[in-house]
Parts: sequence; structure tokens; C-alpha cells
Amino acid sequence: MDTATFLHLLHEEIGLTKHAGKKHIIHFSSTRDYYACSSQLKRLKSSLVHLSKVRDLGIIHAFSCTLRADTKLKAISGAHIIEEDTKVTVHQIVGKKTTAKRRSTIAGTHIIPWGVDQIGAPEAWSKATGLRVRIGVIDTGIDYNHPDLRNSISRGINLLNPSMLPFDDNGHGTHIAGTIAAAGRHTGIVGVAPKSIICPVKAFDYNGSAYVSDIIAGIDWCVQNDLDVINMSFGMKTYNRSLEHAVMNAYYKGKIIVASSGNDGKRKTVDYPARFPQVVSVGATTRLGKIALFSNRGKQIDVYAPGERIYSSWLNGKYNELSGTSMATAHVSGVIALMLSIKPSLSPTQIKNIVRRCASSLSKRESARWRPGQINARRALSALK
Repeated sequence: MDTATFLHLLHEEIGLTKHAGKKHIIHFSSTRDYYACSSQLKRLKSSLVHLSKVRDLGIIHAFSCTLRADTKLKAISGAHIIEEDTKVTVHQIVGKKTTAKRRSTIAGTHIIPWGVDQIGAPEAWSKATGLRVRIGVIDTGIDYNHPDLRNSISRGINLLNPSMLPFDDNGHGTHIAGTIAAAGRHTGIVGVAPKSIICPVKAFDYNGSAYVSDIIAGIDWCVQNDLDVINMSFGMKTYNRSLEHAVMNAYYKGKIIVASSGNDGKRKTVDYPARFPQVVSVGATTRLGKIALFSNRGKQIDVYAPGERIYSSWLNGKYNELSGTSMATAHVSGVIALMLSIKPSLSPTQIKNIVRRCASSLSKRESARWRPGQINARRALSALK
């Protein structure tokens, strides 16, 4: 493939793309072609201005950009597959704002949300608090000024506006971050792993919507910055080759990926990326220790966690109750952070096996067949011995 010709044509195509254009992902027929194009792209961006709109998705050896549906690039040999970028949404069911005392346990001047308490996190804090573990939360961003999160946030990245910090304009990402790592100095809530660090990756807009290419760029950023855990509280119904490729590459780099199963109440299937075998897939439970009616469930679930009316941090320093498998996923990411702070060398496979094996049973029926249970922080840490 003539890379210079291809990139000049790509520049022209992007220039011709107006409001009718849609995001696409360009895959190359060989790794060699990708690297040749990627190298030349960096050199030509300054002279061919439209190429500045091309995002290099290194983790899957592809580009993403906005193109016309009838783009001429599809006729060029070497551009193996040009697929339309698809949308993904966060997994949440909005609840009512409420007071902390009604839904949580008071511990001194701090508040321990019921989910954090139910999975046994407070009992584990004498052994581990998630110290030095970094968690990439690919979501809507974070409220940098929230008093319960100030000590738990790194800079992160805003993939929608790279010149800005990943400020949350939706609330979902801030809520997830609070469940994982909230740690107010004197008051406020406490997350599952209060000494862990949240690296916010803003891939979702104010509506809680993102493109697959943004998520892939987020996974790539987490891998490049050597984060330990990637929390993905979102999903889609249809299989996506590009997303699977990104997840697999992160997995082979030793990253633990945790994803929500979806809120459709389905009994035999879960959403992607939770459905990929390289991912720890999470379903939601209620305060009574039952599987939540809204939660997807079945053999493809690895573990359940509290996901009904979860009280956590919200925008403008406030708090909110939300329900969903998103909230459950945050509890699991927190427990994994506790595990890694004791034994950083744990592989993704080891983590998944321990989390599954040490879960508390959700069924009273005796059965030889394994069923996923609710995550148990105390048991998971004990298993590390």
C-alpha cells in the first residue's frame, strides 16, 4: 500500500465530510501497513490539516475519523476493513436523591454505604486499603472538587476535549469513583478501596453516550499509562470486533478489566464488553442479598455485587442514589484494588478465579453446579495467603 497516497486521500475525504459524515474505524490489512501509515501520519499532520482529526488507535492498529458513508477509501487496497463506529451507553437506573443516614452505616464521622459494608470491605481495611493501586474509570469523567474524592484522583484524560481535564458533566463517573475510592478526610462517604487512585478517562458525553473508538482510545490510554484495573460500567448489545481486540490486548498486557452485565433483566445473556471471556463480568444484587430484577444474569456472570439504590458521590459535591450493574461493577473494582495492594503480581486470570471462588453464595439450594455469588472482600483477601 502506498501510505502517502492513502493519507492524502484520507485528508481529502475528511475535508469533504460535512454534517452527513459518521465516525468510522479503519483497519489495515497488515501490521506493517498500519505502522507505516501511523509513522507517516505524525509527519503529515502539520501540513495536511484535516489529518489532525484522525485518532491513532494503537492498541488495535487502526485509525478512527469521521467519513462519508460512500467514502472512496473503501476501494483502496491496504485499508482492509472500514467499519462504522457504534455508540455505547452507561449502565444506570436513576434513583432519587436521599440522605446518607437512611441508606448507610455511620462510622464515626464517616458514612459507609450499605453496599461497601455488605461485601465486607470494612473488615478488610486492617489488611488492605488499595494503597498505590491505580484504577482507570472509563466513564463520564469526575467531579475534581468533590470533598470525598480530592485525595483519590489523578489527572486522567479527556478524550472528547483533550485540552481539558475530564470534568464530569453527567454524574455517572463521579458516582462510580465514589464507590471505588471515596475517602473524605473528616466527613463524607468511604469507598471500597479508600487509598486507591482513580484515573478518570472521559469517553462519555453529558448524555452518558460514547463511541466505541473513544472507549478503545481510553483502554489504550490505560495500558500506555500502566494502570492496574480498568472499570467499564457500560455496555452494548451487539458484538464489536474492534472492542474485543482492544480488550484482548489489554488483558494480555496484564490489565484487569471489570465490566457491567447490563440492566435488561435477561436470564441468559449479558452485554458487551462484559461478555468477553477476558473480562470480569458483574451482575447486581439488592440489599436483601438477592439478584436485582433489573440485572442481567446467567452463566456468563462471574460475580454479583450490590447495585440497588447505591449511595455515592455526585456532581457539585453532592450525593445521589443510583441503581444498576454499573454500581455493582464499582464494588468489584474496589475489591480487586484491595487484592492488588497486597499482591501486585496477581494476573487477570488469578484475580477472576479468586473473585469467583471466594464469593458468598446467593442460592440456598445444594447443587454440584457452580453458580456465581456475591463478591466477598474478606474471603478474597484471605485467599491470597
